[in-house]
Amino acid sequence: MTGKTTQGRRGIEQEAGMIDASSVDEVNYASNERQLKGLPGFLLFFLCVAYIGFHLYALNIEPVETWTYRIIHVSVGLLIGFLLIGSSSHFSTDLPSKGLRLASFVSALIAAGVLAGALAISYQDALGISDKTLACLTEQLGVVIWIALAANMACSYLCRGRRYALNGSDVGLGLIAVAVAVYILASLTRWRMMAGTSMVGELDLVFSAVGVVLILELTRRVAGLALVAITAVFIGYAFIGPWLPGILEHQGYTSARFFSYLYTDNGILGPTIAVSSTYIVLFIAFAAFLQRSKVGEYFVNFAFAMAGRSRGGPAKVAVFASGLMGMINGTSAGNVVSTGSLTIPLMRRVGYNARSAGSIEAAASTGGQIAPPIMGAGAFIMAEVTGIAYSDIAIAAIIPAIMYFLSIYFMVDLEAQKNGMRGMRADELPCLQPLLARIYLFLPIIVLISTLFMGYSVIRAGTLSLVAAAVVSWLTPHWMGPKAILEALVLAARMVIPLVAVCACAGLVVGVIALTGVGARFASMLLVVADNSHFLALIFAMFLSILLGMGMPTTAAYAVAASVIAPGLQKIGIDPLVAHFFVFYYAVISAITPPVALASYAAAAIANTDPLKTSITSFKFGLAAFVVPFLFFYSPSILMQGDWPEIVRVIVTASIGIYLLSAAVQGWLRGSLTGPWRIGAMIAGLAMMAGGTATDIAGVILALVIVGAQVVRKSESLAVSS
Repeated sequence: MTGKTTQGRRGIEQEAGMIDASSVDEVNYASNERQLKGLPGFLLFFLCVAYIGFHLYALNIEPVETWTYRIIHVSVGLLIGFLLIGSSSHFSTDLPSKGLRLASFVSALIAAGVLAGALAISYQDALGISDKTLACLTEQLGVVIWIALAANMACSYLCRGRRYALNGSDVGLGLIAVAVAVYILASLTRWRMMAGTSMVGELDLVFSAVGVVLILELTRRVAGLALVAITAVFIGYAFIGPWLPGILEHQGYTSARFFSYLYTDNGILGPTIAVSSTYIVLFIAFAAFLQRSKVGEYFVNFAFAMAGRSRGGPAKVAVFASGLMGMINGTSAGNVVSTGSLTIPLMRRVGYNARSAGSIEAAASTGGQIAPPIMGAGAFIMAEVTGIAYSDIAIAAIIPAIMYFLSIYFMVDLEAQKNGMRGMRADELPCLQPLLARIYLFLPIIVLISTLFMGYSVIRAGTLSLVAAAVVSWLTPHWMGPKAILEALVLAARMVIPLVAVCACAGLVVGVIALTGVGARFASMLLVVADNSHFLALIFAMFLSILLGMGMPTTAAYAVAASVIAPGLQKIGIDPLVAHFFVFYYAVISAITPPVALASYAAAAIANTDPLKTSITSFKFGLAAFVVPFLFFYSPSILMQGDWPEIVRVIVTASIGIYLLSAAVQGWLRGSLTGPWRIGAMIAGLAMMAGGTATDIAGVILALVIVGAQVVRKSESLAVSS
């Protein structure tokens, strides 16, 4: 593309009055994420490209043996993670002291020695190492690796390092992660047979335990302490179980059996990493290509052109744009950061207060995680865990997602009515006609959806949509040549590493549940509760799903909830699809549920308002999401289960019910709703959402009474004022 053509297209964009939505596609570095320069930056660039390139090659051209593939996925992910992410959110502007620099260098050398030792043990014959030397090395390596781990961890915490330079101790931690992979891969056949049994050796215990510690440390760096604390509780449970009462009691396990078991396909290498190493990597790469080609800017401008003029326009744009971008983003909080920096200030401009603006963005971004076809990668984990076809899951998710976003839309619109807000003026908005001329920028999403429903595999559909994103960019000023494609691969690696750590950490929890059998015992407890009431069992499952999901990204939240709660729901007679959708929804909306509401806290930081109050308001905006999952059980038609007339009836009545529920929460329905009428609107809304014919009729009658009363009140007030 010539420079003249590029300038011409940029001129067209400026004349069209485009909103500056560049923040949507900007790379948002975490506060503890390094931005390396020079030779270290080049080496990391190459490593990131190789990491994503390896996955794309293995997924599309030459498959790699499953365990080998997953171990490489985790270990190289840990290596890149430690090189990228510092131990503290505060980097130093000055050089560390000579003593700390020397300590970091020495600890990294010890880690390099561990890697060399692992290679020597693994490839004795090729290196010509004698049996006597090998026996001595094996005896000492277990002690050395603990020393290396402790020294590098301590130096990493003490030496904050600089944002633009590598920290020697973090390099050391990455090398230890590679050493763990080398050791397990070299003895993979033996490892498969003896891991989790009494045949585990001392060195096997050491390497598997060190691997677990490294996963926990990187998870702390990328996701905070919430998931680490939950995982630590489960690990502790594996050892104290023999002394616990009731359903929590188990026989107990030796350290060797426990930690080696975690490094199998029942734990770290299980369903969560299976999804992380395939679908998540692929669709994060897709998102990175969209971001690099600036398609996100177009999505946001298109949303403003379509909805910006309506009451509270920017809030409705936030609902649309955040849902669209959140669908391909692995975390609710991450989506808030990318789109909220644009939508929150614009919402403030048209009259929303800071708390409402942040809350709307948090609720909409969270909704993106339940929007098909990608569902924040949750759909792929569900397909992996349940064995249900991905296409069936994506179809079942359509109506619930519509209900969720319809609820937020109604809440936004009613608040705009109540406060007399305006939309944006025509001169503040993009012109629709030039945007329609570039409608082809939706092509990557269209390719993804169409290929999925044409029967292509998820891998093939994702790859084709990724290629489509690159091809479409050639028709824009942001066309992707070889350099831009490599930069997109690096961006994909940066985006995927936090999810690799989180999925591996979630795998630890899944492994503990599988080993101890606590999930089956919990299922038995749910059976007892269900003997009295299925509704009580669902309430109990709801609270536990939210509790387990707090502070975690979508993938980890669902993986843990699916392991603990979904089997119990299935045992009380609930269909697997319904059970997994139920826990998935509540695990996702934990992101806007006080007191640990990560999406709300991220939005509060942008809106500069109180985090806890913002989370409470987000909870209010997403209130319908707390009701809809119960419809999965009481009215399965909402999951496309049943005849079309029944499905259509449920859609219509549930939509009206959601409107009434939103009116009750906002206290506005053609005018202010007073206390008793507000309660009546809530009852009518819940009745119409229940899905039964009798409840629908009762809800309609009550709604007509309330609307009639509101019309009379408005007429009387107009008569008095005139």
